[in-house]
Amino acid sequence: MVNTVTTRTNLVVLDMAGTTVADGGLVEQAFAAAAQRVGAEPDAMPGMLDYVRATMGESKISVFRHLFGAEAKAQAANTAFEEAYGELVDGGRIAPIPGAREAVEELRAQGRTVVLTTGFARTTQDAILAALGWQDLVELTLCPADAGGRGRPYPDMVLAAFLRTGAVDGVQQIAVAGDTSYDMLSGVRSGAGIVAGVLTGAHDKRQLETHGATHVLGSVAELPGLLAGADR
Repeated sequence: MVNTVTTRTNLVVLDMAGTTVADGGLVEQAFAAAAQRVGAEPDAMPGMLDYVRATMGESKISVFRHLFGAEAKAQAANTAFEEAYGELVDGGRIAPIPGAREAVEELRAQGRTVVLTTGFARTTQDAILAALGWQDLVELTLCPADAGGRGRPYPDMVLAAFLRTGAVDGVQQIAVAGDTSYDMLSGVRSGAGIVAGVLTGAHDKRQLETHGATHVLGSVAELPGLLAGADR
């Protein structure tokens, strides 16, 4: 019997902020606003911001649970963060990473299924997509709630993309790309064959490679070329 299983990388799971979307530090600004709204002590802010920077890419509610402890306060902080970030998005404070839209379009033209993922809540993700005019850019968009509630560094969103799209026969045919160590960990834990770090966001080459990047690219614009070369 002929083996019809392909090894081509036909499913591409892309992070948003820092990878396909440039938000100009809005996460930190929105966090500072949220922390103020829930009564965080001013003296604690520098340490909190350091933690936020270190955990870029992680589900935001998980970050707030670590920082504020009590679930009610964490949920209040998360709601305040989403509201503050949404206000900044509505104010025109985000833009595509140069070449990101073109990269997604090229990946789709190559016959690959593309999924956009985020650590934000669905309302914030939808606001970003609307602000960029990306509502129909990809086949599927996912936030942590769409994958059972766990965001990165868990592999759940990557595996949800695998299950929902049915685009590939096995996880080795998935490519994951992101700008943080948490993106890399989620890709590695999912079993993705390619885990590409990009240098347009939160973490540097050393951090990306330490957490499992198989490739480090200048930006997502280089990803179609990488995958085309890997198919040969």
